[in-house]
Amino acid sequence: MTNEIKLISPIDGSVYLTRSPLSRDDAFAAAHRARQAARGSWAGRPVRERVDLVLKAVEIVGQSTDRMALELAHQMGRPIRYGGEFGGFNERAQYMAKIAEEGLADDVIEDSDTFRRVIKRVPWGVVLVVAPWNYPYMTAINTIAPALIAGNTVMLKHAAQTLQVGERLAEAFHQAGVPKEVFQNVVLDHDTTSALISERAVDFVNFTGSVGGGQAMERAAAGTFIPVSTELGGKDPGYVRIDANLDAAVDTLMDGAIFNAGQCCCGIERIYVEQSLFPAFVEKAVIWAKALKLGNPLDPETTLGPMANQRFADVVRGQVADAVRDGATAHVPQKAADDGVGPYVTPQVLTGVTHDMRVMREETFGPVVGIMPVGDDFEAVRLMNDTNFGLTASVWTKDAHAAERIGDLIETGTVFMNRCDYLDPALCWTGCKDTGRGAGLSTLAYQSLTRPKSYHLRKN
Repeated sequence: MTNEIKLISPIDGSVYLTRSPLSRDDAFAAAHRARQAARGSWAGRPVRERVDLVLKAVEIVGQSTDRMALELAHQMGRPIRYGGEFGGFNERAQYMAKIAEEGLADDVIEDSDTFRRVIKRVPWGVVLVVAPWNYPYMTAINTIAPALIAGNTVMLKHAAQTLQVGERLAEAFHQAGVPKEVFQNVVLDHDTTSALISERAVDFVNFTGSVGGGQAMERAAAGTFIPVSTELGGKDPGYVRIDANLDAAVDTLMDGAIFNAGQCCCGIERIYVEQSLFPAFVEKAVIWAKALKLGNPLDPETTLGPMANQRFADVVRGQVADAVRDGATAHVPQKAADDGVGPYVTPQVLTGVTHDMRVMREETFGPVVGIMPVGDDFEAVRLMNDTNFGLTASVWTKDAHAAERIGDLIETGTVFMNRCDYLDPALCWTGCKDTGRGAGLSTLAYQSLTRPKSYHLRKN
C-alpha cells in the first residue's frame, strides 16, 4: 500500500490536500504510454500544430489567474496581491513558440544533384520534468513548452508542496487538445522516480531543486546515458560599484533578496557594496525591509507571506542565529507575525558578516541577505566567486563596459547589470558549479531537448 502525500499549507499548518503516489507498476505503465505516444503521431505533427496546442493550453491557464493566485497562497504562501505567475509563464511560452521553427530547423550542409547532407533535430522521446514548488508554473513551463513543441512527450512530476499545480497544468493541456498520453501529470515517490530513470523508462530528465536532489537524479541515471539537465539553486551575489544609482540598487536588490520570502533560485543572497556607499546602502536596505508587512498571504495588504514549509524556516533561523553568535548584526526587529518557530519569518538584513559564516556560503533560500563592504572590483569578484554555486550575479554601475569586464570574471550562468532576479526567455538559463548544468529557454533549449541526427544521402 502506498503512503499518501500530504500538502501542508504554510498559512496555518492545515492539510490542504492529499494524494497517493502511483505504484511502481502504474508509473511504468504511464511511461510506456508516453513512449508509445512519442513513437506515434505526436512527433510527426507539424511544428506549427504543436505550437498552437501549447499556446492554447497557456491561454486556458490565463483564464483563471485569480484561482492561480489563491491556490498558490494556500500551497506555498505567496501573497495573493502578487496575482500568481501568469505573466512570466505566458512570456516564456510565447517566446519559445515564436522561435520554434528556427530552433528546430534542419542544418542543411549540401543539397545538390549528387548529395543531400543534413543534420536534423529529433526529439529524445519521453521527457521527465521534475518541477520545484517555489515558482511552480514558470519553472515547469520552461521545459514543458519546448519539450512538447520539439515533439517529445512529457511526464510532469511536481513538488509535493505544489501538487495542485501539476493537476491544473494537465487540465489545461488536455482541454487544449494535447493527448493525455502526450502530457501526463504523475505523483511519484523518490524510489519510483529513481527506478523510472535507472531502468530507462524515460529518455531525458529535467530537474530543478536542491543539490541533493540533483545528485540523486544523476546517481539514478548513472550508466544509462540518459541526459540529466539540472538547475540546483544558488547563492547569488549583487555588487554595488561607486558609480551606481544607490536608490535603484537598494530597491531592486532588496526585492531580489526578499520577494517570495526569499525562495527564488536566482534570488540575491549576498550583497557587496563599495565601502564609501556601504553605510547609506545599509540604512536604506533596513528601512526597505522594515516596511514589509509579514502576514497571512490571503490578506491583500500582506507584502511578505510565510515560507513554504516549516523546515525551510528552520534553516533560515539557524543560519541567522549562527551568524549573530559569531559577530554579525541583525538589523530588523522580529515582526509580530513571527513567533520564532513557525514558517512566518522576519525579513533580515545582516552586517558584520564574513565568508566564514554559513549565511554567506550555504544556500539560505529565505528572506535574509548579508551585506559586506568592499574596496574595489577585484575584491568584489573574489568574494562573488567564493561560493560553490553559480547561477546569476548582479552588477550595479553606470559603466556597461565595466559591468561586462567584471562579468567575464564571475563564475556564473547569467550576468545582470542594474537588474536581478529575472529570467529572460531569449537568453540561455544555465549555471555552473553546484548550480548544475543545463540549457533552459532560448534556442539552446531546443538543442538540449532534441538530439542531432545526421543524414548523408547519395543520390546517384
